Amino acid sequence: RFLDNSKANVYIEKIRSFYKMASFNLWKILKQLAAKQEQEREYKLQQAKAKTFRTCAEEFIELSRPSWRNVKHVQQWQNTLSKYAHPVIGDLPIGAVQTEAVVRILDPIWTTKTETATRLRGRIEAILDWAAVHGLRQGDNPARLKGHLEHMLPKLRDARHVHHPALPYEQLPAFIAELRHQEGIARYALEFLILCASRTGEVLLATWSEFDLNKGIWTIPKERMKAGIEHRVPLTKRATEILKLVQPFSSKTYVFPGGKKEKPLSNMAMSMLLRRMGHDSITVHGFRSSFRNWAGEQTNYPFEVCEQALAHRLPDAVAAAYLRSDFFERRASLLADWSNYCQSKCPTSTVV
Repeated sequence: RFLDNSKANVYIEKIRSFYKMASFNLWKILKQLAAKQEQEREYKLQQAKAKTFRTCAEEFIELSRPSWRNVKHVQQWQNTLSKYAHPVIGDLPIGAVQTEAVVRILDPIWTTKTETATRLRGRIEAILDWAAVHGLRQGDNPARLKGHLEHMLPKLRDARHVHHPALPYEQLPAFIAELRHQEGIARYALEFLILCASRTGEVLLATWSEFDLNKGIWTIPKERMKAGIEHRVPLTKRATEILKLVQPFSSKTYVFPGGKKEKPLSNMAMSMLLRRMGHDSITVHGFRSSFRNWAGEQTNYPFEVCEQALAHRLPDAVAAAYLRSDFFERRASLLADWSNYCQSKCPTSTVV
C-alpha cells in the first residue's frame, strides 16, 4: 500500500534529520578522538623533553638484557655509551638528539678506533629507533649510516675485513720457545689459545666442566660461542699437558684463574704478556690468523676443515646449511700438525 505524498514527505524529512544528526554525532566523536590523539602525542612529546638520552639508553639496555647471550654485552654497551655518547648527548632530551651531535660523538674515533666507533653508532641508532617507536621522538634517525652519516664521516673499509695484527707463522716456533721461558698463568693460557686456535674469551672463560681429558675433547657450549653453536675442540698432547700443569693452581671453576678468588684471568693478561715480551705490535686474536695462514699455505687440509677449526661460519650459506659434519677427526689431525709445528724449536726433554 502506497503512502500519499504528504506522509511520504514527512518520513523522508525524518530520515534526513536522523542521518544529519548521526553524521554530526560521528563528526563530533571523530573530532574528540583526534583531539585525544593529539593530546596523547603532545603528552609523549612532553615526556620526551623530560626523558634524556641517558634514561632511554638505560631502559633499552634493560629491555635487551634477556636476549643477549653474553653478559659482557651489557657492560660493553654501558662503557661505550658512558665514555663517548653521554658526555655529549646524555642529558639531552631524547627528542632533541640531532645529526650534528651524533657526528660530534663519532668523528674523533671514526678512523682511529673503527670497531668501537661502528658499534657505538649502531647502539645509538638502536636507542633512537626504540625511542621513536615509543613516540618519544619524531623524524629520521640521525644515527643512520646508509644514506645519511656515510656522507658525513670518512669512508671505512668493511669492518668484517679489518685484520688483527698477527705474527707471521714462520716466527711461531721461535715465539713458542720464548713463551716457555715466561712466568705466570697467562703464558699457559696464551700457548693453549695458540694451539687450539681459539678466541680470547673462549679460553679465559673455559671451565673444567667443559673438558673430557680422557677423550681429549673440549666442548664449548653454544652460549659462549660467537656463532651460537656448540664447538668441540680436539685437544693435542701439548694442550692436555698444559691443562694438567695448571690444574693444581686453578680454581674449582675456571681453568685459567685470575688474581681474585673464583674469577677468570683478566682479558688484558695475555696482551700485557705480549708487551712484556716485546711483541706489542701484534694482538692475541691475531694468532688465529697465523694458524689460518699456515694451514692454507703449508697443508693440504680442505677449506671447510680449516674454517671449522676456527669455528667460522662458512661464507656460502647454502653449503653451510647442508654441512652436517664438524670434521672432528680431521681437525684433530690438523691441530696435531699445528702443535708439532709450533713446538719445532722447543726442547723435547722437559715439560714446562
